[in-house]
Formats: sequence, structure tokens, C-alpha cells
Amino acid sequence: MHQLVYSDIKAAVDRTAGRVRPVALARVEPGGIRTDQGDALGDRPEEPYEVWLALEIMQYTGSFKARGAQNFLQAHRDAGTLPDAGVTIASGGNAGLACAWAARQQGVRATVFLPATAPEVKVAKLRGYGADVRLVGAEYAEALAACEEFASATGALASHAYGHPLIAAGAGTLMEEIHQQIPDLDTVVVAVGGGGLFAGVAAAARHHGIRTVAVEPENCRALNAAVEAGRVVDVPVDSIAADSLGARRTSAMALAAARQDGVHSVLVPDDKIVHARQALWDDRRLAVEHGAATALAALATPEVAETAKHGYRPAAGEKVAVILCGANTDLSDLAIPATA
Repeated sequence: MHQLVYSDIKAAVDRTAGRVRPVALARVEPGGIRTDQGDALGDRPEEPYEVWLALEIMQYTGSFKARGAQNFLQAHRDAGTLPDAGVTIASGGNAGLACAWAARQQGVRATVFLPATAPEVKVAKLRGYGADVRLVGAEYAEALAACEEFASATGALASHAYGHPLIAAGAGTLMEEIHQQIPDLDTVVVAVGGGGLFAGVAAAARHHGIRTVAVEPENCRALNAAVEAGRVVDVPVDSIAADSLGARRTSAMALAAARQDGVHSVLVPDDKIVHARQALWDDRRLAVEHGAATALAALATPEVAETAKHGYRPAAGEKVAVILCGANTDLSDLAIPATA
């Protein structure tokens, strides 16, 4: 498996320049976003810390996945290896959206395989990008098997939701942009599904001496379980954030990144994810996926001292960027507070 390094990220920056939207950053003012315990993020009286939100929800297609898809297809375009049969991918939704969007930019067809459980909002968007959408099975793994069979039969270029070095390197361009805007950043907090965004972000962060906190739901813990086992393993998938973080197994590339110095793998419960998502809506009118809210939930989840497995507690004066990675969500379950 390719070990992602900083030169991979720099090459992706060059390929995607002018083809993706630069990330916007917003500082959380003291007393702004509150946890379900009433505490304000960053506003501990004796040890305050600084929190920034990286608004990748404003990216093309509504998630960071546009970066990897653009890098992947542009690299094949540059190498002359884009086939007439186009590109195909299996995706829980966001990677498929990004692949379809990038394929349209490159003038090639996209065939996207999704689990039948994919949110309708994502299916409709895919068709809007002109993709051939095929719904297969109840889990990502079943859609992936159908995609691999299709690629073998047709010669279509097989992309991947998270496990390809070009996909991960493209995602890592996000960390480069964050570092450019906050050069003295201490820590980046990122949600993990299959591990593509995490692997790319961790490679760039490590180069700049920035700590990476990899956050997963308690019951969608492919990376955390792999770190514990010392190898990639299958895990059950059962979380409110499973539509975007529900990979049954992480990639070997992500596991290699998690073994590097300066990387912490932590878990958060679903109730903290739900609250973090609602808090972003209440305080900022930011409508994010549960997967995106998972990163923020880490700051509102008390650490378990014996294992240091749950949540992340910044130190006094620490400067933290939380990546909000996706906005393709159903708004109907976001409560609107009553007004006077």
C-alpha cells in the first residue's frame, strides 16, 4: 500500500489549483457554540483554547470529496489513461457526487453504485450531475462488489471512495489551505469513515508539525479498531453518521497514517454527534451531515482517562481547527428554536 507523503499532497495542490473552492475558516467566539452540558467550546475560565471551523461544507458538491475526485481524474487525464467507458465508483453518496461532478468537468461518463439506503437527497443530486446511478444492497461493501464487477466487464476506470492515494492526496489539499490561513495551528480535528480525508490531512499536518485528532462514532470505528488490532479489520456499522462514516473497514493507508507520531484516534457517542449538529445550526445556521458534526462532537465528549479513547480535551492556549466536511443532509430533523 502506498504510504502517503507530503510530496503527494503538493502534487495534488498543483493539479487542483483553480479547480476546487478554497476553504473558508470561521473562528468560534468565546461563549459561542455550547455543548449539551452547557459549556461553551473554547471558553474554559482557567484554560481557554481557540477553535476554528473549516467550512468545507461550501465545497463543490457539498463535501471535501470534490478535491480527491478532481485530483484523481486530472492525474489520469494528464497521463492519458481516461478510458472511453468513463469512471465508476461505489459510494455512500458524497464520493459518488464528487466523482460524477469531476467526470462532468472532464467530459467523461460516471457510473455510480450506492447502497439502497443512501439518502434520496444524494441520489437526486447524482442524477442531476448526469451520472448513471445504480442502487445495490444495504451496505457499502455490496455496492463496492457490484462496482468492481462493472469495471472488470466494461473497462471503466475504477475510482474509490477513500482508499486510493490520489483520492487521499486530493483531500489533503484542504489541510494545506488551513495551514496557509492559520500557520500557528496546533491541532486539526477530522471525522473518519474509510480514512481518505484523514490520511491526506494527517500527511500534510505531520509535515507542518500539527497534531491530528481522528474522530469516529463509537459504533463506526473502523480506524480505531484497526489501531487496536494492529491491522485492518472488519467492524459492525451502526451509527447516526453511518451514511457518510459507515465504512466496514479502513484502508491500510489510513492505518499507516494513524501509526505516525502526533495522531490520536478517539470515539464519540451518537448523542454527542446529534447535539453538535444541532448546535451548529442553532449558533451558526450551518446545516451539516452527522458525519461532519462528529468532528466537533469530540470537543464536547469527556475523555476517559484510563484509555484516552473518548473525546479530545484541548490544552490551555491550544489553537484547534475542526473540519466540517459535508453538508449533503436532510434538513427536516434540525429543530428550529421558538422565537419570542
